[in-house]
Amino acid sequence: MAEILRELGDDLVNERPDLEGANSPYVICFHCLGVMEFWGGATVAERPVSRDRAAEFVATGTVAELLALASAARGRLEEDLVDLRSMAAPQSVGEDAEPYNLAKGSVLLHIVEELYQHLGQMELTRDVLVAR
Repeated sequence: MAEILRELGDDLVNERPDLEGANSPYVICFHCLGVMEFWGGATVAERPVSRDRAAEFVATGTVAELLALASAARGRLEEDLVDLRSMAAPQSVGEDAEPYNLAKGSVLLHIVEELYQHLGQMELTRDVLVAR
């Protein structure tokens, strides 16, 4: 994602494709930081997290700002995993959220799944923006 953000630069990072419901590359990455914070912080590390999910989808800024936020988020996620007990049940996931309520390890797989899904979304978004 960082490569795509750098490639697009500040001129395109906040642009949205002319498709209904499409997000900008900035929004996609910023949302991923929220995913990492919630699922890694609140669910795996069991620390208090304040997340405004709706605000993630209207966020804007520069590539440099977003890359700094991403670096900090990656560091926080690494800290959240220091004392990981992967088979422990997460406390902040409802009973109806299988398999994420079964083990913290499954929550980590969910984070990876979300990041790769959104990477693909960002690749498609980049392709549309660059082709215009």
